[in-house]
Amino acid sequence: MRRYRELFAIPNVWVLVLAAFPARVSYGMVALAIFFKTEQTTGSVAVAGLAIGINSLAGAATAGLRGSLMDRFGQKWPLRIFVPGYAAMMLILNTMQDKNAILVAAFIMGISAPPINLSVRPLWKMVVPEDYLRTAYAVDTSVMSSAGVLGPVIATSLALSAHPGSALTVAAALMAIGGGALALTHLSRDWVPEKKEANHTSLWKNKAIQLLMIEGCFIGFGWGVFDVAVPAFATLEGVPGRTAWIFTAMGVANVIGGLLGGLVSKKVSALKAMRLTYFVWIFISIPIIYTYPGWSMAIAAAFLGLIGGTIQVFYWEVMEAVRPKGSAVGMMGWIWTVEGTLMSVGAAAGGWIAETYSPRFALSITTFTIITGFFILTLGRKRLAAADRIPTDEEDLAAMSDNSPTTK
Repeated sequence: MRRYRELFAIPNVWVLVLAAFPARVSYGMVALAIFFKTEQTTGSVAVAGLAIGINSLAGAATAGLRGSLMDRFGQKWPLRIFVPGYAAMMLILNTMQDKNAILVAAFIMGISAPPINLSVRPLWKMVVPEDYLRTAYAVDTSVMSSAGVLGPVIATSLALSAHPGSALTVAAALMAIGGGALALTHLSRDWVPEKKEANHTSLWKNKAIQLLMIEGCFIGFGWGVFDVAVPAFATLEGVPGRTAWIFTAMGVANVIGGLLGGLVSKKVSALKAMRLTYFVWIFISIPIIYTYPGWSMAIAAAFLGLIGGTIQVFYWEVMEAVRPKGSAVGMMGWIWTVEGTLMSVGAAAGGWIAETYSPRFALSITTFTIITGFFILTLGRKRLAAADRIPTDEEDLAAMSDNSPTTK
């Protein structure tokens, strides 16, 4: 843990961790808050899954545009526009009683989603030396996972309480607090987008980014199905309250996995570490198919989250290594546009598959997509060669010099 103590001794690390945390908790609440709001209003699990899917689709389809906007204009004004707009749309959706109105509100809410996570990631380079980036990414991944633990628990508890409307209300308040705090930090206000290289090519033409987008199509769809299959399974079995602690077990393990990923030696390349962990993830994902909403699903989900959290650390490193210069936010945004769009399709399909066929069949789709994602990365690993090397000390110093501010 010495490395983590050293990391948190660096100025502004705590600022970056804490400022956006409430907004990340809000994002952890949104999906289930919309699910239970829609299910309670319409009485249909399929429509509830459709509402999540529409919301995710709208957010994902415009993520690349919002990321590119920040790469061009910085973070200051985009965050100050998107954050209050998104919080307001959550409150408006909470008042809807008509099925079509809920679906429309969910769509508009997705379009206005502020890119909180996309904004935080590039700020780490302003805060920590290059040698601490893997550890910083691990902390950031674990913070997102921690928010993912709290969000579903809070959302489920409030949605199934005597005041079900409080789930979206609390999510809106947390987004306003966290998003507003991030926008007001000097790190976000002072962040200057990278300048593009003279021979800059479109992200869509970059071979490495293309491969990650193809892999993201399958993983996005699989996780979209999973995110709805679990609450749908629990609801159909008459135990909707178990949804929270299944996702809690998964989220806690995800936090631990992220922290473990940050302790992996820098002597192991990000690509090798990601592929090895991804291979283990395949076998870890199989038992979830045979579980029931209870202790068995919670244990299987915990192992799934443990390995998933570790992979995420190396995945961010791989993306950082292969992306074109000048696309710090836009690259993540466009990959999320592809992955998130398929995730929304998976979410919309997940409720229908669980209700029409079976929840276990829906869960098996997630395992299949993980297997497919691994083979895609294996077949195209040469495109990710830039992430399969260990930086020299001279390159680390050069990178730190490039990231150092030239003016106060």
